[in-house]
Amino acid sequence: MSAIYQTATDSALSPSRILETVTSADKSVNSAGHGLIESIVARDAIIGVVGLGYVGLPLACLFAERGFQVLGFDVDVTKTDTLNLGASYIEHIPDDRISAMRDSGKFVASTDFAKLREPSVLIICVPTPLTKHREPDLQYIEKTGAAIGSTLRPGQIVILESSTYPGTTRDVLKPLLEAGGLRSGTDFFLAYSPEREDPANVCYSTSRIPKIVGGDCQTACDIATILYDQIVVGAVAVRNPETAEFVKLAENIFRAVNIALVNELKVICMAMGVDVWEVIEAAATKPFGFMPFYPGPGLGGHCIPVDPFYLTWKAREFGIHTKFIELAGEVNAAMPEFVINQLTQQLSARQGIALRGAKILMLGIAYKKNVDDLRESPALVIYEMLLKRGAIVSYHDPHIGAIKPTRDHPALSGHCSKELTAEEIAGADAVLIVTDHDQIDYDMVVQNARLVVDTRNAVARAGIDAANVFKA
Repeated sequence: MSAIYQTATDSALSPSRILETVTSADKSVNSAGHGLIESIVARDAIIGVVGLGYVGLPLACLFAERGFQVLGFDVDVTKTDTLNLGASYIEHIPDDRISAMRDSGKFVASTDFAKLREPSVLIICVPTPLTKHREPDLQYIEKTGAAIGSTLRPGQIVILESSTYPGTTRDVLKPLLEAGGLRSGTDFFLAYSPEREDPANVCYSTSRIPKIVGGDCQTACDIATILYDQIVVGAVAVRNPETAEFVKLAENIFRAVNIALVNELKVICMAMGVDVWEVIEAAATKPFGFMPFYPGPGLGGHCIPVDPFYLTWKAREFGIHTKFIELAGEVNAAMPEFVINQLTQQLSARQGIALRGAKILMLGIAYKKNVDDLRESPALVIYEMLLKRGAIVSYHDPHIGAIKPTRDHPALSGHCSKELTAEEIAGADAVLIVTDHDQIDYDMVVQNARLVVDTRNAVARAGIDAANVFKA
């Protein structure tokens, strides 16, 4: 496949030459595959993106900006209406980017899933959360697969991007698509390409991140590889969808395990009176054999807290107990409790007060810095735990004016961000830094706070050294 890919993606080749090269290398390409490849290379193919959230919307933007006609699908009419008015509902995607692709005539958003017949390419970017019992919740993939299956026509390719366990594409999605009588590899094509979106990453936007591709057949892999090569720096073909699905899990489990390691190191360092952040920065000067990861108040986001459990669940089917992965999950899940215990100790030692009745101002509610994304945020866990222990809690987040409804934390819905003023800071018994947004004036915080408990090393990174700051 690598030889096909390297030749097919040579920008010096004409569309007809690319088609000829792929066809000669892959003798299984049928007439449907011919036509689809030809339309993709000529940018005539209509791209359908199902799910216009943090993954689907940037992808839709990129295809439209590369000259493709894009039809976006979402069940949320508020989202589709907002996009069709030329506005964005995701902070790091500016309104002018949405309005530009709308005004170009290259993008329309819709809640009408009967229009799934229109695109030649259908890319599924729907959520894959966990159930309350930490098991995969594939309802959104299943509903989308059933909707596509009811409208599927010959010559389309369906690509799943949602994070999931190995086997989902062929064992769950494929039967739904074939329910109407069409067959993958003959009538339509099926592939998996895991999303690698990192919201607000200024160094690696969607177009600068290579795509992994695994097809249900060789032709599907060829088509998906050529498709993504039109919009990103490169596509990497793997043997099959299961391999591609595992790649995604491996990437995020790698991060989860290493974050758990430094979280455990943090606990040890604190007991010994050592600054773990200084240790990590010093170790990172070694040009080989070390990669810096940083501790925090817990894991958040749509992937790292979720993906490990997809693999542990699937591994049980094979009688395998994933001890290492599950231990990492336990360590990371314990961090909110650890942070609150440290806060409680500092309130008692420095001010002689209990956590119950104490006024706590949390800085940051998003799962990571500089985004408006609440998914799986450890701040929500900490917020609820503080309230249950009798603290009086408020928060400030420059990116999240109000907490939207969430499945796991419904009681926090509607809580609003406080303006960050000297008076608000001085009125709190402690300021707890949970998310290290760049827009926060940490100097003002330190100057006016009685106690700052910093879980992100944000104050030190701002060049501030003060006696009222405690790293947790």
